[in-house]
This record gives sequence, structure tokens and C-alpha cells, in this order.
Amino acid sequence: MDFNIVIAGEAGQGLKTVESLLTKTFSRHGYYLFSTKDYMSRIRGGHNFMQVRISDEKVEGPAEGIDLLVALNEESVEVHRDEMSERGVILTSLESDSDQVVTIDAKAIAKDVNPRAANTVFVGAAFKIMGLPTKEAKTALKEHFAKKESVIEDNLTLLDQGYETVNEVFELEDLGAKEGRMIIDGNSAVGLGAALAGLSFYAAYPMSPSTGILTYLAGKQEELGIVVEQAEDEIAAINMALGGTYSGMRSMTGTSGGGLALMAEGVGLAGITETPIVIADVQRPGPATGLPTRTGQGDLLFAINIAQDEFPLMVIAPKDQEDAVYQTFRAFNLADKYQIPVIILSDQFIGDSSKTISEIDTSGLEINRYLMDETEVEGEYKRYKYTEDGISPRAYPGQLKDQIVLLDSDEHDEFAHIVEDGETRNKMVEKRARKMEKLKEEDLLDAEYFGPEDPEYIIVNWGSTAGPTKEARKLLADEFKVGQLCFNDVWPLPEKMIKEKAAEAELVIVENNSTAQFAKLLRSETGIKADYNILKYDGRPFSGSELARRFKEEVSK
Repeated sequence: MDFNIVIAGEAGQGLKTVESLLTKTFSRHGYYLFSTKDYMSRIRGGHNFMQVRISDEKVEGPAEGIDLLVALNEESVEVHRDEMSERGVILTSLESDSDQVVTIDAKAIAKDVNPRAANTVFVGAAFKIMGLPTKEAKTALKEHFAKKESVIEDNLTLLDQGYETVNEVFELEDLGAKEGRMIIDGNSAVGLGAALAGLSFYAAYPMSPSTGILTYLAGKQEELGIVVEQAEDEIAAINMALGGTYSGMRSMTGTSGGGLALMAEGVGLAGITETPIVIADVQRPGPATGLPTRTGQGDLLFAINIAQDEFPLMVIAPKDQEDAVYQTFRAFNLADKYQIPVIILSDQFIGDSSKTISEIDTSGLEINRYLMDETEVEGEYKRYKYTEDGISPRAYPGQLKDQIVLLDSDEHDEFAHIVEDGETRNKMVEKRARKMEKLKEEDLLDAEYFGPEDPEYIIVNWGSTAGPTKEARKLLADEFKVGQLCFNDVWPLPEKMIKEKAAEAELVIVENNSTAQFAKLLRSETGIKADYNILKYDGRPFSGSELARRFKEEVSK
């Protein structure tokens, strides 16, 4: 069973409330969910919609074809009418002779109870149309309005009235509540992973679509003892976070592409001072302001080459919401181990979308700070001591008795004293470079392969295209022998698996950018050239069905 619901209207009409009530309720009825947002960059007005896909099996992304459209204004009917499935129903307040339209005057129904709660009428009607009872919806409603108890009874009344106003159309089954599941969006997942990793300090400037990380952590700071600072800009944010790390705290910042551009010098500062820092870049299309509320994968090469000159850093691209938790946790340990910047390359599709995932297994999550022990100091402390693997002993101010902990953004010697001689410069550049070699040997995740042992084609993806690619592969299975190669770590680029698979099948690389950035990276690092590129750069994510359709078009040329 696969059912697709779209809630559409203007910004300010309460779409988020409707979506929240629906997703919580469906989850309690035992369904898997994937919820996405398509919203304009404005406070009020414009056309916005949220899509909630429910299924009795795991779903990895949005679907095509709308089974139930909850249209909160006239424009929404016009925009989405052609996207309706054959069985599709439009729930609206507009009068229509179409058998496809179910009309309720929600405002008139709510007028005598609570005019501001008209959307709850639509929620009640939606559950009746789908053939589901309201018991779980009422529980979700009480939780949603827990801080506004005065409106709970009004909303419960209107939920029932909406339910009684329409007739049942679909007969969705109550699958029963399932243990061991949770619903989470990608930004909250990054925040959760950071909290589990022992985050102490988060500094950021609000920038869509990364702001959800800031709000998630701000909401948890008293409970978890985290300091959350809204900085005046992104330059201040990264420098505050670097100061936090220098003082001994686990620190992080988050932004989108435009903010990452402002952070570039700070990333370079982290590189030469060998200060660990985790940076979340929740990508959106650019350049400049671009499409502030849409998705894309256009920051890949920028993130890898950020800041001037050469220094070690790592770039990790989570595959989905669940993966974002674990990869963020991992990023902190790697940043501390190698004393480098680690960039988490998420995007609006992951960040703003919610998904049913398994409850997080914390049993294997071990925090490693890699701070030196005072007993390791021999003589004067050398912050940048030459070592075989390039990793110098790191301490924070006040940790070592009678020792000064220095950093310097100029080139420096082992004691962090400024130098300009060529010999020391060479030694420091080579010392820092050795850390990347160790990282490649010990901690780099190779790409994961899924599919037949002898594929004809392999779809290569990185980051958020993993889910839609997985669904596309299933849709193509009857006609093609298709495998999937999925990259988490994109810099340094793991090469073993891609070299093996490139010799076995034709490569189809999928990306949400216009210049095939990952394909360029792959070719520059390995010499491997993609046979086909499937690119999308309109600010919207792939769906599995769209990707399957475009795959057929590409390989048949």
C-alpha cells in the first residue's frame, strides 16, 4: 500500500499544523512515512505545499501522483489538479460538480466554535475520507496544543465535526502502533547526532534551510547543558565555535552555501591551527541568495576546495535522516582525532523532510576526544610537534600544569611561534598532509554497493539521492540489471569500490546540480569517466519514479 497526500495553501495558513497532525497520527496507525516541504521564501502568501507519503513498507522519498489533496485555497486546486492519481480526491472548501472533489465549508463549521481552528475541520474530514478513526488523531492533537490548553476542546470538537461532514472514500487499514520507530527530520537528526557526540557549544546565524539545527539545539540546551549562540553573522559563528574548541569544548556551526562562503577564512584558520570543528552545510541552490527554500547539491566542489592554499579537511554527505544522526556523531570523533574541519554536506531535501526511522542505537556510539594526558608532556609543550602520522598532542588552556597552550594563524614552528623560513614551512605542510594519509587508511568509509552481483548498469549517488535511487532501482529491476553504489565520504574520495565496479558495468551518476560535480571529482581523482549523467537542478528533489523514467531515457539514447 502506498498513499500520497498533499496539503497545499499559502504561507501562514497553518499547513505545518495539518502536516504535523497527519504524520503523528499515521505513525501511530503503524505506517511508514516520508514527508517533504515545498515552500516559497516569504512569510505570508505564495503557493506552498507539504507532501506526506504513507506506506506499509519503508519509503525513501516523495512519490508522484496525489491520492488526497487537502487544498486550503483556490490556487492549490488549480496548481495540483493535473497531478491527481486516477483514484485521487480533492478536499476543499470550493464548490465543484466534479466527482473528484469533496467540498466542506470549514470556515462556516468553525465559525461558532473557533474560527482560527478551521484547518482542524479539514484534518477530521481527511481521516474520514481515508477510512481511519479519530482516536489517534485526538491524541496527536492534544500533544500538539499541549502549551495552549484553552484551544484543545475547540479543536477536538471541530475534528469530530469535520469527520462527520464527509463520507468514507478509501479504506486504509489501522496497522497498529509499532515499537522501535521514530519520525525525525534531517536537521533535527544532525542536532541529535551532535548532542549524542557530546556537543557543548553551537554557534550559528539563521540561514534557510539550516535553521532547523539551530532551533532543535536551542530547544534542548537547558535539558542537555549545551550553550547555543545566535551569532550576528556566519563569520562570527565559525570564529566563536573555533574559540569554543580551543577552550576544550566540542563545538559546531551550521549554515547553507552563502553562509559557508563567509566562513571560508574561518575554515582556513581551523586548517592551519589544527583546530577541530564540525560544520553543517545544508545546501540550497545558489549562487548568492538563489532559491533559499529549495534543494540542491551544488556545494560539493566548493566544500572540498574551501579557503585558500592546502590543508586537510573531510567532507561527509549523509544519505538520509537516520544516517545523518550517525554521520554527525562520527564527524565529531574524526574532527578531534585528526584535528581538522569536517563538513557535513546535507541539503534542504534531507534537512526539511521527515522520515520514519528505527530508534537510534546508541550502544556502539563511543565519544573519543583524543586530548592528550598531562603525563605525556616532556619538557616544554609542543602544540605542533612533528609526529610520524602528523597528529600532534592537543591540549586546551589550563589543562596542563605550568604550560602555555598556543595557536597561531601564521605559519609556525612546533611551539606555535611564527616563522618564515622555508624549511619549517615545508615540515609543517608535510606534517598536516600526513594526517590525510592516516585518515584514508584507518577511517575512510568506502562506497556501499547494493544490487546484483553481475549488473549491467550501476547508478552512482552521493548524499541525499540515495533514497530515490534505491526506489528507482526496484522499479527498474524487471527490465534492467541495475546496481547502486552509494557514497557517504566524498572527500577524501574512497576509490577501491568504484574502481572495482567501474570495470564491471556502465556507470550512471545521479546529482542535484547542473555540472555533474561528483562526476568531475571522480574523474579527477581516479580517471574514471561516467557513461551517463542524470542531473536535476530546478531546486526540487528526485523521486524514485522520476529517476527510473530518466534512467530509461538516458540508456536508450
